[in-house]
Amino acid sequence: MEKLILGFLGSHSGSNMQAIVDKCKSGEVNAIPAVVISNNSEAYILHRGELAGLKTYHISSKQFPSQDELDEAIIKAFEQSSINLVILAGYMRKIGKLLLKHYKNRILNIHPALLPKFGGEGMYGMNVHKAVIESKEKESGATIHLVDEVYDTGKILLQGKVIVLDTDTPETLQLKVLEIEHKIYAEAINKIALGEIVL
Repeated sequence: MEKLILGFLGSHSGSNMQAIVDKCKSGEVNAIPAVVISNNSEAYILHRGELAGLKTYHISSKQFPSQDELDEAIIKAFEQSSINLVILAGYMRKIGKLLLKHYKNRILNIHPALLPKFGGEGMYGMNVHKAVIESKEKESGATIHLVDEVYDTGKILLQGKVIVLDTDTPETLQLKVLEIEHKIYAEAINKIALGEIVL
């Protein structure tokens, strides 16, 4: 199998990217992190990328108002580094058709719940954890899935679970889920690299 060369898309802090980069550098994950693109010029994920020696780009709809132009700019930046797996790390934009087509079955996302429950438009960040607690679920977790045209409906690749306690708040649940996110995102990428998960 070809060596995985990772390109990240993120809008905020990028803690999931950091966990993956650290595990690539330690040899736990057999992949090369190469590029990070953010639609937010102030995003900390760009700073993390610089510190890790990744190529960093700010590419947003302010520069490229049409979705196709935006997709083309992202593809161009990724292709310059031969990216063959795209990792969404808190990217707060819907992925455009050109980007989806170019990297078909090669774009991964992580969702902070056990899909297919608690997915779909508007289900991100604290909204998810509030919904889980309000539904009195006994467990939650995180899901790694392929990205397709509809939010959170792509093929599920890996899940990790946490117990939801009666005393949990959305904030405490978020911390527990984030811990599992940092573990299973890297694990999924390594399983792809080893051929244990086939995209």
